[in-house]
Amino acid sequence: LAAEMGQKNCHPQPGDLIQIDRTRHQHWALYVGDGYVINLTPAGKGVPVFTRKVKKKLLKEVVGKDKWCINNESDKYYTPLKVEEIIHRAEGYIDKEMAYRGFGSNCERFVKKLRYGGQVSD
Repeated sequence: LAAEMGQKNCHPQPGDLIQIDRTRHQHWALYVGDGYVINLTPAGKGVPVFTRKVKKKLLKEVVGKDKWCINNESDKYYTPLKVEEIIHRAEGYIDKEMAYRGFGSNCERFVKKLRYGGQVSD
């Protein structure tokens, strides 16, 4: 991991990718500032299981008691877009539903596309 998982000394900046250590998987979110992240969440009852909704929520609500870290390691391979563009792109997705697959179009790919744009392929 890019940094030791945990809340100590973690001070994300807008545009940072947040990796959250869940028991059985890694969840990803994009930090947009003022304590908020944008991430994919279950869309709700009556919606196909492979559909997720984009939500803006407080980082502490998304993380809960799980460990997390800033993980911008893909900066080694891709050039991040300007912070303003990352945030603008991310906010344009709020409350939209998206197809979701455990492999391929997932939460990690979603936030990396927000940070790096078309450099990240499906």
